[in-house]
Amino acid sequence: MIYMDNAATSWPKPESVWEAVLRVGKTIGANPGRAGHQMAIDAGRAIYNARVAIARLFQFPDPLRVVFTLNATDALNLAIFGLLKPGDHVLTTRLEHNAVARPLYILQHRGVEVTYLDGDDYGRIDPDEIKQNRKANTKALILNHASNVTGAMQDLENIVKAAKALDLLVIVDAAQTAGVFPIQMEAWGIDLLAFPGHKGLLGPQGTGGLCIMPGIDLEPLRYGGTGSQSESELQPLCLPDRFESGTPNTPGIAGLAAGVEYIHQFGQAKIEAHERMLTQQLMEGLAGLKGVRLMGPPIGESRAAVLSLTVDGMEVAEMGFLLDKAFNIAVRTGLHCAPLAHRRSGTFTTGTVRLSPGIFSTETEIKEVVAAITQLVNEANTI
Repeated sequence: MIYMDNAATSWPKPESVWEAVLRVGKTIGANPGRAGHQMAIDAGRAIYNARVAIARLFQFPDPLRVVFTLNATDALNLAIFGLLKPGDHVLTTRLEHNAVARPLYILQHRGVEVTYLDGDDYGRIDPDEIKQNRKANTKALILNHASNVTGAMQDLENIVKAAKALDLLVIVDAAQTAGVFPIQMEAWGIDLLAFPGHKGLLGPQGTGGLCIMPGIDLEPLRYGGTGSQSESELQPLCLPDRFESGTPNTPGIAGLAAGVEYIHQFGQAKIEAHERMLTQQLMEGLAGLKGVRLMGPPIGESRAAVLSLTVDGMEVAEMGFLLDKAFNIAVRTGLHCAPLAHRRSGTFTTGTVRLSPGIFSTETEIKEVVAAITQLVNEANTI
């Protein structure tokens, strides 16, 4: 199988990730923070080590404010519903995933005002657009670092600094960039960063989190047992307990920590360069094909390792099926849970075929993918 669906979940994972999952599940296997026996203490230590690894990667000042969630969607729900109140105004972009768009849609019916920024030809916003659309009640800017449809990347550092100069809180969806591109939360001024554990961080599915800068106060999504202050009827105020009710996914979080450690050892800059090279090779190999439309910024401009395309005369579902069954190539087709981006790109009624290479993808695989798509396109053009 040639796996080109890393934008959904990275695969394969480093062996060290599965070793960590099995080791913790087999040798610790207890509830962290819920007892004083050695297994519970060791489980708590494994989770704390993961918080430290995440904080180090994102240059975030306080590991105890790394809150683990089910995934990035769960983290974004906590950030958005926990922060915004009726009467608030929020700015966002037209490239957002439904993990942002759907919560905001619900909140609009509860009295939160939402403005969608258009950005340039590829949806990339700039500081002037933020300034022009800011109102007296504007509370936050919410944006993804890179689109999961077009790969278009926001100039995050400068955008965040501009938003902070306007006294806005900034929520960042790092689903397509965490683990691949450098993110400096404290230096740039990011208030809330949502990340998935199972994509660029190379961890198992069912892991993710939210980094909450000091001074940010959120309402919890869940209430219940935290292992602390059990005598109180109220949810604890201290972090991470306030947002981590119930038993955590200790083996999965240990696997996530192993994935982050692999990134540190391999080198984040090397990962970014490798994925950029493969994406450019894909674009160069497909750009000249008759009837093929490539979405997002052109070759040479900054983008994540995500390439969406359409082919004249061929349904995207058909193309995905043929790539899978005839060529053993795994891609994703459809709207990719991001209808706003497709409406903007003119592909809402058709969807796209999405190719997303990863850290373990090879140049040989890219050549095979280009050859397969070329064959399908040529056959479509002869019909």
